[in-house]
Amino acid sequence: MQNEADNSFIYSPNITEFVTVSGQYCIFVENCISYSTFDLLDKARKILALLYIKGSLLPKPGQVYEDENEKFVTEEDWSIIHDSIQKKLGNYDEYLDIINPESLKTAEITSASISENIADIYQDIKNFITLFNIGTEEIMSDAVGECQLNFEEFWGQKVVDSLKAIHTLLSKYDIPTNDEISGDDDPDSTDGPDTSNWIFTKRQSDYNNLN
Repeated sequence: MQNEADNSFIYSPNITEFVTVSGQYCIFVENCISYSTFDLLDKARKILALLYIKGSLLPKPGQVYEDENEKFVTEEDWSIIHDSIQKKLGNYDEYLDIINPESLKTAEITSASISENIADIYQDIKNFITLFNIGTEEIMSDAVGECQLNFEEFWGQKVVDSLKAIHTLLSKYDIPTNDEISGDDDPDSTDGPDTSNWIFTKRQSDYNNLN
């Protein structure tokens, strides 16, 4: 186990700034239904770009525990986020992507989804930020290490793919700025999806009640 000095890096500016941006990203995603289609894409472009920059500056700490870090976002939580964004984007959600672009012989064109990317990124970032906020220094260190690894192998590429698709939409298409929304999709509402029953919300609440 690392000593206290070894864990001092978790309070470094790069990690502190990444934690801040991660929190902003989660808030944005959880309130996605409050935006028009244009605002959703425009805000996503900005926060995703910032998230990528801050993610690229994360250090590579050694893992303290051999056990896998606890996960807080369930499949149901993921589906709520994905479905909300997919419904908001409608026909703007899907885009063409290239699998294995590094090799012309094996490259394949396939259909991809902005809402799926955003939900996948959210899952990793929400797991990280929740673990970081409620954990010990050793757990916080593990959370940073796992998030940095996932950035390189998974969600970093998701960010890049989403930015490319969103850039194309905003620069070449006339995206609605005032969607006709009714009921639960009122754009003036800032409530977003009801997260009170989400498992990570319950766990964080239980932890806070113990302290």
